[in-house]
Amino acid sequence: MPPAPRLAAVLTLIAALVATLVGAACSSTPPEPAGPALLLLGEVHDNAAGHALRLQRLHQQLTQGARPALLMEQFDRERQGEIDRLVQAAPGVPPGDAGLDATVDALVKLGGATGAGWTWDFYRPYLLLALQYRLPIVAANVSRGDARGVMQQGLSAGGFSAEVPTDIAAAHAGDIVRSHCGQINPAQAGRMALAQVARDQFMARQVEAYAARGVVLLAGNGHVRKDIGVPRWLGKAARGRATAVGYLETDDPASASPTDADAFDAVIAMPAQQRDDPCNSMRAPAAPQPAARGPGLAG
Repeated sequence: MPPAPRLAAVLTLIAALVATLVGAACSSTPPEPAGPALLLLGEVHDNAAGHALRLQRLHQQLTQGARPALLMEQFDRERQGEIDRLVQAAPGVPPGDAGLDATVDALVKLGGATGAGWTWDFYRPYLLLALQYRLPIVAANVSRGDARGVMQQGLSAGGFSAEVPTDIAAAHAGDIVRSHCGQINPAQAGRMALAQVARDQFMARQVEAYAARGVVLLAGNGHVRKDIGVPRWLGKAARGRATAVGYLETDDPASASPTDADAFDAVIAMPAQQRDDPCNSMRAPAAPQPAARGPGLAG
């Protein structure tokens, strides 16, 4: 489906911004890094303005000398070997070079192979910066197959911790019911919440694994929440270094609530992306379907 006019304009802005930012990387000498930060950047997946703001935040880290690992929810962990091969073979040249652009294309194709429905035009600029600055690109998600296994057999069967605090389980289940427009029952929501916990635990493992060099995690707002998301699964030392930033739509009542704002170390407000009501397709008598990626804090 072609992007709305405002989306197309923001995508053009993102393309211009990343060309400028990465070009500057070739001519400037960054200062010595102040220390490796663990930066957890949330998102509303389809919000173009939010992606542009996060791109600026990443570039700020790079120009200050940081060389963090770029952890991305958009890649499943099974793809890590292929990602590493592509990154290692990528030429260290400015954007516009056919070889570097081809590597980005290959990474996008790799991520799109999961059928998760990500809008990859939003993520290409991050990949381009990561390749130019020679950052590790780290798969931070578990696959749909892994998630189904956790839902059917439990967290421990998938190698995850089954000791889930009740507040985390209840919050995830409630959010899942809301994001599915009330069309699933509590038992279903409870099983689906286990999959969300598995994702958060795996993201936390990846943050810990790359903590020595610093991390920028790109994931849904629900994943980076301090109260129920990735920070709850970090060890004490990493948790103390982590900064969770929520990118929340001002026109979404849920995102604007004080409770949600308190779930982050910082909140960046942005206009809501124009989109159809994801609940419209669920109100007709039919089998329950997952809501479209969109407003709110769901990961």
